[in-house]
Amino acid sequence: MQVFAGGPGRFELFEDGSATALALECGGDGSAVFTASAASGDYRAAGGAGIPRMDGRLLLQYGSLENVLEHIEDVSGKKLKENLNANKDLAILSKKLATIIRDMPIEFNEEAYIVSPDKAKLSEFCRQHEFKNVMNRLEVLFPEEDGLGFGMVVEHMMPEYHVVADPEEILAVIAAVEEERQMYFSPLIKGRVPDLSIEGLAVSLGDRLVYIDAKMRNWDKVLSLLENDNVAKITHDIKPVYHICPLLSGQIFDVMLAAYLLDPAANASAYGLDSLMSTHLGQESPPTDLAAGEKTAVWSAFCIRQLEPKLREALENQNLFKLYEEIEAPLLAVLASMEHVGIYVNKKHLEKMSAEVSLHIEELLKNIYVLAGTEFNVNSPKQLGEILFERLELPSGKKTKTGYSTNAEVLEELRDQHPIIEQVLSYRLWMKLKSTYLDGLDNLIDEKTTRIHSTFNQMVTATGRLSSSDPNLQNIPVRTAEGKKIRELFEPGEGYDYLLSADYSQIELRVLAHMSGDKNFLEAFNEGQDIHARTASEVFDIPMDQMTAEYRGKAKAVNFGIVYGISDYGLSRDLRISRKEAAAYIASYFEKCPGIKTFIDGVVEKAHKDGYVTTLFGRKRYLPAIHSSNYNLRTLAERMAMNTPIQGSAADIIKLAMLETKRRLEQANLKSRVLLQVHDELVLEVVDAEIEIVSSLLKQAMQNVVKLSVPLTIDINIGKNWAAAK
Repeated sequence: MQVFAGGPGRFELFEDGSATALALECGGDGSAVFTASAASGDYRAAGGAGIPRMDGRLLLQYGSLENVLEHIEDVSGKKLKENLNANKDLAILSKKLATIIRDMPIEFNEEAYIVSPDKAKLSEFCRQHEFKNVMNRLEVLFPEEDGLGFGMVVEHMMPEYHVVADPEEILAVIAAVEEERQMYFSPLIKGRVPDLSIEGLAVSLGDRLVYIDAKMRNWDKVLSLLENDNVAKITHDIKPVYHICPLLSGQIFDVMLAAYLLDPAANASAYGLDSLMSTHLGQESPPTDLAAGEKTAVWSAFCIRQLEPKLREALENQNLFKLYEEIEAPLLAVLASMEHVGIYVNKKHLEKMSAEVSLHIEELLKNIYVLAGTEFNVNSPKQLGEILFERLELPSGKKTKTGYSTNAEVLEELRDQHPIIEQVLSYRLWMKLKSTYLDGLDNLIDEKTTRIHSTFNQMVTATGRLSSSDPNLQNIPVRTAEGKKIRELFEPGEGYDYLLSADYSQIELRVLAHMSGDKNFLEAFNEGQDIHARTASEVFDIPMDQMTAEYRGKAKAVNFGIVYGISDYGLSRDLRISRKEAAAYIASYFEKCPGIKTFIDGVVEKAHKDGYVTTLFGRKRYLPAIHSSNYNLRTLAERMAMNTPIQGSAADIIKLAMLETKRRLEQANLKSRVLLQVHDELVLEVVDAEIEIVSSLLKQAMQNVVKLSVPLTIDINIGKNWAAAK
């Protein structure tokens, strides 16, 4: 941009690609701005209220609005002349309103306008959210004075390290680690489960960094060091190491796992070493030249040694170290074992079912076309919306710019309005199951093991629940015929006879009973009553011996809805009743179960006070939105506050049960083994001769792993596939 100033005006010449524009501020006071574009041939000026935009050539010719108005009679064009005469006063008023008054008697104190940010807080905010460029710009705007600068994010130099070249040096490194009794290391791992391999590892020895290649002689002694119970192992993401070295032992400190416990709601990238170095130590960006594997390992070992004391201290200060030491860290080995073993999927059965489901999907499509009276793309929300709400004239919600909403919630509301809805919902479900499982499973079967090796994610959910991926076993529908068909594919592998399912019975409601101390809940569970029938009896004033399935079902919806902080609107939708009736159910529920109401209110109140909630075992979930001025965000955080102590405690219990079950199976030297964990269920692969002892062992392990004020119970089922064992 070039600026030309002088006389009554200010001219700015802009160049934007091939277009050139001219801006003119007549009078130099910011009023009557004129712009001209050579590219478009548009010469116009901003007009005042009530008058059309003025031809810019008049301003160029006469220099100001006043001069234009004085020469109206000289202006060519009858219409333009009429407009100018008719709107003289408005033009003058518009200019007056648009002119910035610059001669007000205001005292100006430059010091009062100096921006002085809280550098420490702003710096921490930028590091937490990885605003590195913003941080660099702030450093320019607010340079360091007395050590209070932002600390520009600059690339860190690669630390010096030594590549071990002599096999005898490996022995010296091992001796140094054994003397320190701590091994700060980062392995270089390649491949995918179950075929992981280690190509080398970097070790931090105080002020020295060394890298050892796995091809070297004496490498077996490095692996033996990993099995040394007297040496603590400190690294980042240690679970893959268990696949390579299942006898890995000694105290474990995983900085990634520690970071998750400190901030479980963060995204996965926040647990990476670069983010952890920035968040916890405020240190610089990593070197860009980390393409070589050994450099990545060395840099990681360098970071791990610095992070460990900081994160360990944070766990202690937050009262989270016991949770880390007694539940989360020991679970790493269990999850690695489950991943490594995998589960057998009958490939022939899979191919047959995939073909059958494809035919079923075609039949569903034909039914949909017949009911719609025409063929269309069922996968297109726009076309589906037009069919449902225009052609079939079903009641619709508000139409948006992109068309009608046809999401699951909308279709569920319409389920009873037309038979096409049932067909569309079934079509969507089968399409999802086919793409995710029938098509997806075939690609996941390992050629060597003929099994699927799902990944169990320990550091994903904010509540502490485990999740799984490739495939996602948590999302297979539990109680539907479609879900059972998918579960039929999972069978015992060679050398095993059955799959055994051990499922906690109503564990979240039992945890709720324990944490709330509600009299009705405690009595129901301690006396072995049906909790949903007992709740229905209390809420609807129906004797237990006269209970109907309808009212029990309503009470079940309320029981589980309360756990998840359901509203009267949500309950009315689930039960297909009026919102008023749903509100009456909830009010009656809290009246008859006052302990539940007191507990929930107390949890929400404490969340508002502390900003977080805890489980029975000290797990924390921070809820920053609990203080939000946005009603929707705040109420969502309150529902999370209600649910997390219950769901999180149940998650902790199933984790403890996994640890105890594995310990007892190994202690009894049994062949049977744990394969999967899905929500509140453990799935084992068992041999016929061990069914009785395994069932007894599971009851002892799972039902007695913690002592609550109500008993924990499990349901055990056995079958030739997962569906039969559910």
